Amino acid sequence: MFSDKSKIFQVSSGSDNRLVAGNTLALISIFLFAAGFPAAEVLLDIWHPITLMFFRLILAVATLILLWALIEGVSSVFEAPWLKGIKIGLLGFGFGTNLLLFAQWFTDPITVALLATLIPVSATILEVWDGRRKLNSTFILGLIASITGGFIAVSENISIDLGWGVLMALGSGFCFMWASDKSVTKLSELSSIARSSITFTGAAVFTTISFAIFFTLGLIEFPNLPTSSQFLSLIIYSVIAMAISQIFFLAAVDKVGIAITSLHLNFSPFYVMIIIYLLGGTWDLRAIIGASIVAFGVWLAQVK
Repeated sequence: MFSDKSKIFQVSSGSDNRLVAGNTLALISIFLFAAGFPAAEVLLDIWHPITLMFFRLILAVATLILLWALIEGVSSVFEAPWLKGIKIGLLGFGFGTNLLLFAQWFTDPITVALLATLIPVSATILEVWDGRRKLNSTFILGLIASITGGFIAVSENISIDLGWGVLMALGSGFCFMWASDKSVTKLSELSSIARSSITFTGAAVFTTISFAIFFTLGLIEFPNLPTSSQFLSLIIYSVIAMAISQIFFLAAVDKVGIAITSLHLNFSPFYVMIIIYLLGGTWDLRAIIGASIVAFGVWLAQVK
């Protein structure tokens, strides 16, 4: 009886390499993603959120397609299933991005940050829905731990502003996870860089339409050119925290699935704290405690 119990907390040896690779890719992805938060603070001081998302996606897509062509050849770019990828990106990443912006408009950044900790629930639902994941006690406990850790890390002043913004924030998280999942499952013949390129192109189409509407209605003005330091922030926000991060994120999803990969998202506050500390900021005990709980949850969700 005891020998059987000793196997409860063992990861299947046949999948060890895949799990290590997938979790490493997820860790890198979310760290790069977190680098975008300090950069966004600089850029939001000079640009409207819609304007910022427009330029962010245009620069990210241009970078991705250039890298794709250089690595895999121009022919692979022309032969890709663009229509399928654009549909996924437009409905998922594009619509989700706009939902997120309006969620912050109807509520506040703290509420959105707290609700973002629930994104792994959406990812889990996607895998359970089509039979790719069977829930067990360790995964459920790991999921709860990840959400709890993320909640602790961002809950300095717990205050959730209920209303339409909550639904929009939850919908945004679901859209992002749906699009990431479909990028891998529906475009399985492509590399991560190709998947990222064509799906983000769909997001760029959606955001371009949004920008054009807002500009036409006079709700936003064409922005002034950024200074050199602001342009550097835009490069970090677009190329590193979006384009490169997404390549690693989809590669992680390909290895361990959308549910496990999404658990890593709740490390974001800890990574942001590290980056801010390196820039001269201070340590945040909540982020450290939260990250420790998230790490435990990520491990627990994968044991057999």
